Amino acid sequence: MKQYIVDAFTDKIFSGNPAAVCVMNSFPSDDIMQSIAAENNLSETAFVVKKNDRYHIRWFTPKSEIDFCGHATLATAYVLFNFYEQDSDTLNLYGQIGEFTVRRYGELVRTEFPAYKLKYIEITDMMIEALGTIPLAAYKDRDILFVLRDEDEVRDLQPDIELISKLDGACIAVTAKGAEYDCVSRVFAPKYGLNEDPVTGSTHCMIAPYWCKRLNKTNITAFQASERTGILYCECTDDKVIISGKAVLFSVNDIVAL
Repeated sequence: MKQYIVDAFTDKIFSGNPAAVCVMNSFPSDDIMQSIAAENNLSETAFVVKKNDRYHIRWFTPKSEIDFCGHATLATAYVLFNFYEQDSDTLNLYGQIGEFTVRRYGELVRTEFPAYKLKYIEITDMMIEALGTIPLAAYKDRDILFVLRDEDEVRDLQPDIELISKLDGACIAVTAKGAEYDCVSRVFAPKYGLNEDPVTGSTHCMIAPYWCKRLNKTNITAFQASERTGILYCECTDDKVIISGKAVLFSVNDIVAL
């Protein structure tokens, strides 16, 4: 099994969000894939198998399988375009969210995903205690999105991770309007073994629709203000979010202990 480590949503090594990408002829057992993801101890390990004219992809955190991961999908596309499908600019992928298309435009990988819903929810005392601040608004789909007052509040936030893990969302995101970028965000995912995720493509399927509507734009540039940082170029339609980003290869190795 060949494994690649790719930093996604960046063009600089040691920034963005690192993902492992395992390319194989068939999927091993779930236990083995979970063990590999735990051994890698990255926010995500993607496993990909080509069947007929499309690639089947599965995503694992160090703790469990997840239904969808944006940055690991970008990393997978980068690997496939550069090592397996050099003459192609389009890939058909299939995962738990169904079939979707990934395209290459120069240095950018462009992926179209279903948009998350923005269901308004009431702000509870537990949410306030978990965040350490009173958000302006809260929305829920798979994840919970909190809108904060400004970029500094997002950057300086020091949430209670134990309480964050008890909130009813897969990932917990905070966002505000940016100065240099359209919006700034951070994402916390302790349920998946990640106190803070460096750059989160999937949650921008919620963040991007919010800011596109708020700013009356169809295209925004989003900045994730984690320690590693990352930049996402987002385009919103009625029910889709197209997320584009750059990626850079860190390493290639063989997994032999199976």
